Amino acid sequence: MSDRNSQAGKQAARERIRAERERQKKKEKARRQLIVAGTVVGVLVVAGGIAFGIMKANEPTGWEAAKEADLVKPANTGGKNGTEIVIGKPAAKETLEVFEDVRCPACASFEQSAGPALLKGMEDGRYKIRFTMYTFIDGGQGGEGSKNALSALGAALNVSPEAFLKYKTALYSEKNHPEEADDAYAKDAKLLAVADQVPELKGNEKFRTAVKNGTYDRWTMEMTALFGRKGVTGTPAFLHGDKKLKLPPVPQQQMTKQQYYELATANFNKMIDDEFGPAKKEGGEQKKDAAQ
Repeated sequence: MSDRNSQAGKQAARERIRAERERQKKKEKARRQLIVAGTVVGVLVVAGGIAFGIMKANEPTGWEAAKEADLVKPANTGGKNGTEIVIGKPAAKETLEVFEDVRCPACASFEQSAGPALLKGMEDGRYKIRFTMYTFIDGGQGGEGSKNALSALGAALNVSPEAFLKYKTALYSEKNHPEEADDAYAKDAKLLAVADQVPELKGNEKFRTAVKNGTYDRWTMEMTALFGRKGVTGTPAFLHGDKKLKLPPVPQQQMTKQQYYELATANFNKMIDDEFGPAKKEGGEQKKDAAQ
C-alpha cells in the first residue's frame, strides 16, 4: 500500500470517528433535553396538583358553601332576598316583630306558654307578625341545628304560612324541642319526624324533598346574616317599629307548669295591651287589662 493510500485511509477513519462522536453528542444532548423537559413537566404536574389540592382545600364546604348556592326564596316571603316573613290579616295596621332561634331554650319556653296568645293577637287582627329567625345558637353551642331547622321552616313556609306557624310550634313544643346543647335538629330525619305532626306537611313529598336537598339552605344563610338587626342580639325579642318591648319576667318561685304558663301568658298580654291598647271584645268593647 502506498503512503498516499495509507494516509487517505487514516483520514477517512478519523472522519468516521469524528462523525460518530458528533452523532453521540447530539444523541446525548437530545437525551438531556428530554430529561430536563420531563423534569419540568413533572414539576409542573406536581405543582399543578398541589395548587389544585390547595384550591380544593380552600373551597367552602357545608353551610359556608350554601352562601354560594343559588338563592331559592320560599313562597310567602318578601324583601330582596326573601327574608321578610310577615304573616297576618291584610287589614291589620300594626306589625309586631318577633325574633327567635329554633334551638333557643327561652324561645321554646315562650312558645310553649305564651305562643298561643301571640298567635291569637294576630288572628284577631291586632297586629301582623314579622318573624326574624336567628341561628346564633349554632355558633355558641356548636352544631348546625338552628340553620337546618330554619331551612326546613323555609320549606314549610313555601307550602303555606299556616304550615310554617304549625311547624314552628311543633319544633318548639315540649314534646319535640331538644336541650340547647343537643344538636338534634341537625338531622333531617328528626325534622321530618316532627313535620309528620303537621297535617299540611305529613306525606308532603315536595316538602320532604326540599328538606333533604337543602333547597332553602342559601335562604337560611341570608336569614342568618340578619343577626343584630335593629340591635337585637338575644332571643326571644319583640319590637314595635324601632321600639323594643319589654316582656315582664315570671317570678322565680315554686309553681306548677300550668301556673307558669298562665303567668307567662298574662305577662305577654300585658305587654301587648300596654303597647297596642286593650284588646277589643266582639262588638267593639274593650277588654279589661288582664293584670287588673
